Amino acid sequence: MALPTIIERFTALPAFTQLIAAMPDSRAVTHVAGLSGSSDAVLVAALAEREQNRLIVVVTDQLSDAERWLADLESIVGRDGISLYPPREGFGEVEPHAEVAGERVETLERMTRGGVRILLTTARAVLERTRVPEALAAARLELRRGQVWRLETLTDHLVSVGFEQVEMVEDVAQFAVRGGIVDVYGFGMAEPVRLEFWGDDLTELRHFDLATQRTTRPTEMALVLPVDVRGDDAYAEKFERSTLTALWPPETLVIAPRNVHIAPEMQRTWDEAAHHLDVARRRGEDVSTRDALYQAPDDALRTLNTFATLSLYEAPPEGPSIVNFPLRRPETIDRDMNRLSALVRGPTPTLILCDNAGQAERLEELLNEGKRGASTAMLAIGALGGGFIIPAVGDEPGLRVLTDHEIFRRERRIRRARRYASGAAIEAITALKSGDFVVHLEHGVGIYRGLSTIFQGETTLEVIVIEYEGGDKLNVPLYRLDQVERFRAVGDVDEDAPPPRLHKLGGTKWKQQRDRTRGAIQELTVELLDLYARRKVASRPPHNPDGAWQRQLESSFLFEDTPDQRKATDDVRNDMEGARPMDRLLVGDVGYGKTEIAVRAAFKAVQSGRQVAVLVPTTVLAEQHARTFGDRFADFPVRVEVMSRFQSAKDTKEVLKDLKDHKVDVVIGTHRLLSKDVHFAALGLIIVDEEHRFGVKHKERLKQLKLETDVLTLTATPIPRTLHLSLAGLRDMTLMQTPPRDRSPVITFVEPWDDGLIEEGITRELDRGGQVFFVHNRVETIEAIADHVRRVVPRARVAVGHGQMHGHELEKVMASFVSGAVDVLVSTLIVESGLDVPNANTMFVNRADHLGLAQLYQLRGRVGRSHRRAFCYLMVPDRVDLDAERRLKVLEHHTELGAGYRVALKDMELRGAGNLLGPEQSGFVTAVGFDLYLRMLDETVKRVMRGDKAPPPPPADVS
Repeated sequence: MALPTIIERFTALPAFTQLIAAMPDSRAVTHVAGLSGSSDAVLVAALAEREQNRLIVVVTDQLSDAERWLADLESIVGRDGISLYPPREGFGEVEPHAEVAGERVETLERMTRGGVRILLTTARAVLERTRVPEALAAARLELRRGQVWRLETLTDHLVSVGFEQVEMVEDVAQFAVRGGIVDVYGFGMAEPVRLEFWGDDLTELRHFDLATQRTTRPTEMALVLPVDVRGDDAYAEKFERSTLTALWPPETLVIAPRNVHIAPEMQRTWDEAAHHLDVARRRGEDVSTRDALYQAPDDALRTLNTFATLSLYEAPPEGPSIVNFPLRRPETIDRDMNRLSALVRGPTPTLILCDNAGQAERLEELLNEGKRGASTAMLAIGALGGGFIIPAVGDEPGLRVLTDHEIFRRERRIRRARRYASGAAIEAITALKSGDFVVHLEHGVGIYRGLSTIFQGETTLEVIVIEYEGGDKLNVPLYRLDQVERFRAVGDVDEDAPPPRLHKLGGTKWKQQRDRTRGAIQELTVELLDLYARRKVASRPPHNPDGAWQRQLESSFLFEDTPDQRKATDDVRNDMEGARPMDRLLVGDVGYGKTEIAVRAAFKAVQSGRQVAVLVPTTVLAEQHARTFGDRFADFPVRVEVMSRFQSAKDTKEVLKDLKDHKVDVVIGTHRLLSKDVHFAALGLIIVDEEHRFGVKHKERLKQLKLETDVLTLTATPIPRTLHLSLAGLRDMTLMQTPPRDRSPVITFVEPWDDGLIEEGITRELDRGGQVFFVHNRVETIEAIADHVRRVVPRARVAVGHGQMHGHELEKVMASFVSGAVDVLVSTLIVESGLDVPNANTMFVNRADHLGLAQLYQLRGRVGRSHRRAFCYLMVPDRVDLDAERRLKVLEHHTELGAGYRVALKDMELRGAGNLLGPEQSGFVTAVGFDLYLRMLDETVKRVMRGDKAPPPPPADVS
């Protein structure tokens, strides 16, 4: 049964016929009751299908509600004709986030063309005034082949409507000019467009791929929409501001959903705008008045009341004009497959909507398992928020609509794919800047001095120039660039790391360092190969294949698996069901779902009658993992215990005894688990979180265990792809590089210290029940900063955390923050990694100009880990140096994982390489440079795997 069939059953109800007859034309309100679950979205879809020429507008009080409506309607009728108009993120006129700005501009463009049948928006968005509708008519461009354009006129226009001119287009709202070629990536474009000019004639239009920069297909026309229209710009002043309602036809039908309070939300927005704009003026900003940017709530409500309105309820209110639908909530399943099976076999047909094909397959297996027999349920892919039951009408049977997330008692997630792609980093020697350090395979470290042309007889050669100690210069032809690598060392993650020492051209020191490095790499490779060989011959009984409980556990995961999560699950399953012990490294950023893979692996081990030890570097993480594992295993007979300093001696003694007696299935703790007094009855799996943070003795103990026990190691520090490929034959590795689809971007501001800004940011977060990170990286003054925060926001519960505190005291502070007992955590960089607090979605970083890009990126990764919009305030002095300003701009303008982060990711890859290779190798990495080290490693691994003992071939001569 297709989802539109739900509409057919719904429109057959007498109440729908009654509603159509009672539908008001304007200035009247009809109350509609008896709508359960997502049946309100079915009603709107049915009305839109019947009233083809009438705009239907759903006004919610929160953006999350509008997004829920969008997800429901997309599941029922698809995206065609449905648009979301979100409010601006800030209170000023310019939207800083491209995703939001793009959605607003695209929706307004579709509305002016009559392409919107259902509009979803919020009370705040209805209040806003914007110049965009009027500017769209004047500023939109339809570029076609054969048009005549002066290049200067076109580029001036793009700049005036908010595009950024760059050397290479890598993100939306950018354009680049190279001779007679103009690349443009604007709102509404599925792919960026390359415009090719011959003089002033536009001769070709082609789409191109951001990652490769190669053209993909020709196109006849490119629509270029404005990015923004700034209020302080002379160009913008030509356009009047207007509200969204000014674009609605008189016959528009407004839907007021259940439990929506539009008037209070409008008043709150009006009051907040006054406060925010006042703070901005006190900081010296030139901002427009509140009346210029917002319509007064009373005026907005009067305008809304001129349109016909359907007010929706679940329980019928008192009063006239009520149409009552006889829908009801479905029965509670609560993961009881036998109860679900019995309902499915009842007289009412059942349609079960699953978030994805994987969930549908697992649910079908569970329904058809054992004595239940073949299921008669209809399964379809869809993501409605809630189920409902449509009663029978005459001979037409009713319909029970269920959702898999309600069946398995999971939280429903709104998944929205990113609107715009970002380009990948293109590494080339042309990306080098004059003055960068490079390393030549034969001559060592020098300084890149740019490209040059030299003459050899009658031949002209393009070369790069490298300067060595004493000013000597080496010319390297471009066809010999395989001899040159960029010089980066693991220490480069520190902004103030000392520069490398230059080598002397023709000297012997470089050759000695290079040869010692090759020898060390040879030893490392042989050691890894030896461990690999010993593990290949080791064996243990395979773990049991997945059963019903394993499938049920995986189905109950709150979120939809990313492709990388699915691959990681398959990799771990195959390892555990194999005959030799697993030793897999799982690499993925914070929030990418590594812990869930660990949960599934632990459950699989327990289902095979074995015990699991989860080893973490800090007590805070131990407590955090204990909560996560405990919640996931709550519906199964699995006992989870934690061993940390928070436990009393008596409790620890009891856990130790129960581990030995196999009464504990999963134990989570720090290196205490590696102590000699810890004995397992049947240890089958060790999960290690961030192995590089453990000491040498602990690593040696782990190395012994790896020969006889399955080991799954998790790390949040990215590993360079080249290193991954080099070690692929020696170490089982899974890279999780796909961010969750529904991760919210972090709106980032670079601002001077301002008490009003701090008060506003913290108060807004507390008002929505959230928490705040406040990073101040100086222990000497951190208590004074915390006291200042307490004075600015007296209602906030503030705590301090830093590395010089007594361990037990620090752990208690962190645990209090994780549990929600602390509102604001004022801390040093100890929160940079490892702490996962989804409820904390605002961060302040004091003196952000003192931190490197990688540090800032990792800090900001602490927020934006839930469905809520996250904010990060990077506080800096009025004047900062150029490098710091550039770093901060990268974070401010690139709020999502993408091209803007490649510098930060490169820095962190260096850290990851150091962690994986170990401290013994880091000196050699520093000596020859990171990239050349990886190259040598790759060559050595391939040689050793072939059994080839010969030295590498000599490098080519250099001119």
